[in-house]
Amino acid sequence: MIDRKRWWCCLVVAAVCLLPGAHLSAMVVVPAGFSEMVLDSELVVHGRVVGVRPQIVGDRRTIETVVTIAVLDALKGQPGQTVYFRVPGGQVGRYRRFMVGAPEFAAGEEVVLFLKGRPPVVPFPFGLSQGVYRVVRGADGRSLVTPPAVAEAAGRVVRGDPSRRPVELSAFARNVRDIAGSRQ
Repeated sequence: MIDRKRWWCCLVVAAVCLLPGAHLSAMVVVPAGFSEMVLDSELVVHGRVVGVRPQIVGDRRTIETVVTIAVLDALKGQPGQTVYFRVPGGQVGRYRRFMVGAPEFAAGEEVVLFLKGRPPVVPFPFGLSQGVYRVVRGADGRSLVTPPAVAEAAGRVVRGDPSRRPVELSAFARNVRDIAGSRQ
């Protein structure tokens, strides 16, 4: 009799332990090196955000945002005058979905994007925020590319790290083209 109770107890404990696992999910984005990001991206474009459109997808189960970019310069690939890409998250009416690590965009922003995904798939930024570089104007009016705040393999972002300093847009573009051309 005792063995039977113990068997049922083990069965119940096993069922309880396995049940929540079926509903858990996670996503881990491992930072890639800059060269890897250039080589693995189908498109690298410098452009201005002209449209941000959140939408419900998958029978109202999730929200994603489709962003439209007016291409100012193609650093890798052959885009048209505009590029559409998608990012997870956004707000539709009173419903909002937020995903840690997903970039957000606003009309008028100037960015350099590393995009993955071949047609007919709508592309997405490489490594979510890792593939989004914001372009800002320096005090002297020059365009500067600011790297994304992505933790290194050690898991920290170090203040004053030289690799985190803004780079002049023309030098950044030349570096991307050199790396992209090295594969051919």
